Amino acid sequence: IVALYALVLTVQNGYQGALMVPTEILSEQHYKTISTLLNGLGIRVTQLSGDLKPQERQRRRHMMEIGETDLVVGTHALIQEGVNFKNLGLAVIDEQHKFGVIQRMLLGSKSRNPDVLVMTATPIPRTLALTVYGDMDISVIDELPPGRKSIKTFYFEGKNRGKSYNIAYEQVKMGRQVYVVYPIIEESERSDLRAATKMHKELAALFPDLNIGLLHGKMGSGEKEKIMSDFKNRKIDMLVSTIVIEVGLDIPNVSVMIIEHADRFGLSQLHQLRGRIGRGRFFSYCILVSDPKSDEAKERIKAMLKTQDGFKISEEDLQIRGPGEFFGTRQSGLPELKVGNIVRHRHILEKARHEAFDLVKKDRFLRSPEHRYIRDRIKKRFESQYPELTKG
Repeated sequence: IVALYALVLTVQNGYQGALMVPTEILSEQHYKTISTLLNGLGIRVTQLSGDLKPQERQRRRHMMEIGETDLVVGTHALIQEGVNFKNLGLAVIDEQHKFGVIQRMLLGSKSRNPDVLVMTATPIPRTLALTVYGDMDISVIDELPPGRKSIKTFYFEGKNRGKSYNIAYEQVKMGRQVYVVYPIIEESERSDLRAATKMHKELAALFPDLNIGLLHGKMGSGEKEKIMSDFKNRKIDMLVSTIVIEVGLDIPNVSVMIIEHADRFGLSQLHQLRGRIGRGRFFSYCILVSDPKSDEAKERIKAMLKTQDGFKISEEDLQIRGPGEFFGTRQSGLPELKVGNIVRHRHILEKARHEAFDLVKKDRFLRSPEHRYIRDRIKKRFESQYPELTKG
């Protein structure tokens, strides 16, 4: 809603707005919701996605380019070559952790200096690092909508997974619905992992009185849309899925999520998956089923059990994986800090940030003799990646 207000304000001031999301399912959901909310306001909304027929895709691109479209909702199709806007004023990137740095920059480059708003329920480590360094302003909405209950998170070893399905079955009998998430589609992909397709059949046999659906990324968009529509309309009790349901879906009646092989997911992924439940006025349960072998996997499970706070999750993830390079595209791996630690020494980093802003304000191109050493160090470190940084 916050992003939609910003987009509407952008259109009312004579500019175009764009909303980029990571999946076709989410694009369709947002397009329908926004079209309904803005009905009667005279704002021309369209959708641009990869599954459009070439002729229709070209028609919509042309409407965007000549200014006959005010607000565009789309997937990666928005950043493809040949997609242009007449006057893009605001680019909104939803679920920003699903996009790479270059992809986010590409959308922002579709016009002359548009405003860019990125949104995520879980700040990824790179976001946290760049925020500390001042490259991104941040606003936090940390309140639950009125009436929402907290999510209870449990952990079961693989040998005790039956307990999780007992909880799920009880919830279905109370009128609720369930997600069951697997990291892979077919068992041949990894012999040691339970696969969504096989477990869908097993769960259907185990619970013959329930309607159990299957959803994964290899399905066609029409098939996926029908399954999600049936689930939303309560025609499906339990939905077995891969991480295709990770982002954006809003189904308040779902009260249980079972994540099988939870050790195979990243911490941000686990938190994002958990965010698909707890959207109604009843208690919800996120159940992690796993036999973690590595210390890192165990730390991720501990973090999920310890907190639901997105920023704390992000800090834990930062400690485990490390931030991306300050100006690079790498998403994990420690930065070149030989002494400092971005989480433990944040107060020092914040002081350094203020000093840097003051320095650049006084001497933007570091031409003063006393700043020559700093300029030389910046040039040596970053010129190969960003030659424009050392010009001027």
